[in-house]
This record gives sequence, structure tokens and C-alpha cells, in this order.
Amino acid sequence: MELNSGDTAWVLASTALVLLMTPGLAFFYGGMTKAKSTLNMMMMSFITICIVSVVWVIYGFSMAFGSTSDRGWVGDFEWSSLGGSVNALTNNGGPYGIPLLAFAGFQLMFAVITPALISGAIADRAKFLTWGIFVTIWVTIVYFPVAHWVFDFGDKAEDGTITGAGWLAARGVEDFAGGTAVHINAGAAGLALAIVLGRRVGFKKNPTRPHSLPLVLIGAGLLWFGWFGFNAGSALGANGLAALALMNTQVATAAGLGGWLLVEKLRDGHPTSLGAASGAVAGLVAITPACAFIAPWAAVLLGVLAGAICSLAVGLKYVLNFDDSLDVVGVHLVGGIVGCLFVGFFGTPAVNSLGLKGLFYGGGFELLGKQALGAFSVLAYSFIVTLILGFLLEQTIGFRISRDAELEGIDLTEHAESAYEFDTYAGGGTYGGGTTTLKEKIALNTADEEVPA
Repeated sequence: MELNSGDTAWVLASTALVLLMTPGLAFFYGGMTKAKSTLNMMMMSFITICIVSVVWVIYGFSMAFGSTSDRGWVGDFEWSSLGGSVNALTNNGGPYGIPLLAFAGFQLMFAVITPALISGAIADRAKFLTWGIFVTIWVTIVYFPVAHWVFDFGDKAEDGTITGAGWLAARGVEDFAGGTAVHINAGAAGLALAIVLGRRVGFKKNPTRPHSLPLVLIGAGLLWFGWFGFNAGSALGANGLAALALMNTQVATAAGLGGWLLVEKLRDGHPTSLGAASGAVAGLVAITPACAFIAPWAAVLLGVLAGAICSLAVGLKYVLNFDDSLDVVGVHLVGGIVGCLFVGFFGTPAVNSLGLKGLFYGGGFELLGKQALGAFSVLAYSFIVTLILGFLLEQTIGFRISRDAELEGIDLTEHAESAYEFDTYAGGGTYGGGTTTLKEKIALNTADEEVPA
């Protein structure tokens, strides 16, 4: 196998697109929070880029894609896995004409965005230092092993034998771009942390509304754009498989947006801009594991189902009384499960050389069973380990900010700054017609809530 410059260029471009998704997520989440929580929410994404990029080079790539035992639980700890050879090519279930460093950089961006997704479940109430410590430990004991289970297809020798694959990959679980390792993983972890940190002040009594819907739409647009690298880039080459993944990503996302708005119109009488952004993300999440295994018409169906199901699922937090601030569970956990299981129904050999056959293509329940194994094993592992880790951090160094700090605004108490200056408004008048402190102005702009009875 020789270096393919076209494939390499596509993977490098896709790497940049996937990195863009995390700042896009920061905009998306930042707009959905209160004005007095915007900077903290965005900083939780940016500090994740910092932490994960460093630990990935030190040991993360080795754990995710290093050699493994027959059990396939985690890669080795050979610190030299990225040992500097710019000429080494990628071998992951087979040889690819792209540098190993390009593959490692591409996979790094998946490792970055996964814990960033979790942050939306605990908006407004997490200590920033503890969050940084959590991210470091979580990617080490949860993300890197799970990435190995799902994404490591082992080294293929010249005689065709494959060694060192992750246990889910070796069992035929198909997740093209991260429905299990990224979205179900993050959604389950978000649920666990929401339970550990508890409900925000005023939960259900005074529902928090997004402070900036334009910011939400900008973030959703950046996510949509970057997601083409996320999905089509996972083909690891500029080829027909990448084209299929790109097309499926586009149509499923558009259909997800429509499915969510349809539910809103029928249920509430009004389609909303927040619903449009959330529906698009739900479609993106659901198509991620399935984009290379289903036909485009099926991708449309998946998008509509994901948009509708996730729109209904976000209300579960009020029924079950857990405070998933920005609907990480309803969108990423539920959407990831829908997409993974969908492969078991609509996977078709007509679009993929693997010969996958879902239930509706004569394959019986075999593939569906494998997909269920992948989805629910990752869900259980991530939830249990995150619950324990979050509890230990809360009981030792503390994870949740104080009630007073939450009411004052986490931007001020954790970062000593605010996203917006409320000194003057259009027309030159002072806010409230008098002299007030910045803290008082923010309090006026985002009224404090009371603990529900």
C-alpha cells in the first residue's frame, strides 16, 4: 500500500471539519443557556479541546488503537504509538493509503467532542476545575476503552488474518462514525452526571429559556457543516463510500429538522427555531452510525423518525424528574440508539461491500441483535462508570457550585466575567434608569428562580 495523496487530503480536511464541530457545539449550547451562564457553557467545550488533545498524544491513542489481548477491552500503553514516523500508514481492519498521524488526528477530534457533548446535561451548575478533572479521568476510563471496542478493527496481516480488534468490532457491531462510542456514550454519561449534580434551582417551576436563539442556530449550522467531516470522513478516503455517507447525512438531517417541527406543530401549534436546530442535531446523531449502511431513501425515513422520537423524548426529564439541562439524553442517547438499531432493520448490501443485511433485507434478527449489543453495552458501561466517578468527585472536591453562586451567575463566580455588558441599551439609556452593579444588571436580565416546593 502506497500513500494516496487524495485520500490523505480528504482525511486532513475532515479532521478540520470535525474540530470545528466543538466550537459549533459551544455556540449551540451557549445560546441555549441563561445569559449569565453563556461563557461557562462555552468554556466547558474549549477546555475539553485543551485537555483531550494533550492526553491523546501521551496515552489516549495507544489505549484506543494500540495492540490488545484477545479479549479486546483496551489497547496497550505503548507511549510510542505515535512515535514520530511520518511515513507509517494506517492499518485498521485493513491497509489505508493515509499516514497514521492523519488517522490519529482524525480520531482525536472524536475524542474531543464526546465529553464536550456531556457538558450540556449539567449546564449552569458545575465547578469548572472539577469539570476539567472529570474530563481527564472520563476519557481515560470511559471514552478510550469504548473507542477501542467500537473503532479498532485490528491489524490485518498479509495472509488476511486480523489481530487486536476491539470486542464489539470483532463481533460485527456496525457503527460507521460514532453512534455508540460518541452519542450513546455521551448521552449515558450526561444522564449519570445530571443525577449526581441534581436539579437546578427552579427546575420545572421556572423553565429556563434560551437566551439567544440566533446563537443556537449558528451553532447548529456549524455542527451540520462539520458533520460532513464526521461521517463522510470516516470512509478514510475520497471514494464512493464517503459520497454515500455525505448524501445520507444531508438528507437525514433535513428530515430530522422536519420531523421535529411536525411534532411541535401538532403538539404545540407552533414550529420553533429551537425545534429546528434540535431536530437537525437529532437527525445528525441518528444517521451517524448508519450513514454508510443504508440507502438514501431510508436515511430520510431515519431522519423523520429521529426528529419525532427525540422531540418526544426530551420531555422525559420532567416525567422522571432529572434535570438534563440541554437535552443531551433526549437527543444524543435516544437518537444514538435509534440510529444504531435502524441499521439492524434497514442495512443493505446494495450500498456497502460488507454485505450487511438488516431484518427487512432478509438478514433476520442477527444484525439487529449485534446492534442492540453494541448500543446497550456502551450505555450500561458509560452510565455506571460515570455515576461512580461523578459521585466520587462530588463527595471529595465538590462538583456542583453553591446555590448562591448559581443564582448570582456561574460566569461571574467561576470566571469573573460575563458574556454581555448591560450598561447601556439602544438609545443610550442606562439599564433600569439608574446606577447598578454588573451583578445587579445580570440579575435583572435573568431573574433568579426559587427552589420548588
